[in-house]
Amino acid sequence: MRIGFYAGSFDPFTIGHLYIVKQASKLFDEVIVGIGINPKKSRNYPMEKMAKAMEEVFKDEKLENCRCIIFDGLTADVALENQTTFLIRGIRNGMDYDYEESLAMINQEISGLDTIYLRAGEYGAVSSSMVNELLRRNKNVEKYLPKRIEKLVKGD
Repeated sequence: MRIGFYAGSFDPFTIGHLYIVKQASKLFDEVIVGIGINPKKSRNYPMEKMAKAMEEVFKDEKLENCRCIIFDGLTADVALENQTTFLIRGIRNGMDYDYEESLAMINQEISGLDTIYLRAGEYGAVSSSMVNELLRRNKNVEKYLPKRIEKLVKGD
């Protein structure tokens, strides 16, 4: 069974993230999307609520082979605990590639897992930090977020 592990902060989960999950769902028997606890970052939205909203998005999109978990620890360790066969990372641009390639080398060294990069395609300009900045400035973010995530970030 091919299992992919797509880890991130997903604060919030954007249409760019959803695009990567959709592409991964075609390549893997199962896709585990992991919201990582990062003590160096403060969160804008509670992980538990984000995970629940992401699960609802997966159901809405009929991504039956995708599920969300919350994890603490190294991505590679959690991936191995979940019997994953590959790590999944989304790439928006060349800067992302350089950063992700450094992580991929370390992850492969400590776990033996290779990383698959999936292009963000038309969503390459969308990022959680961009969405958060727009929200802080009271701008419309409807086209950057799945509906269920939009409701969560707006407090509906």
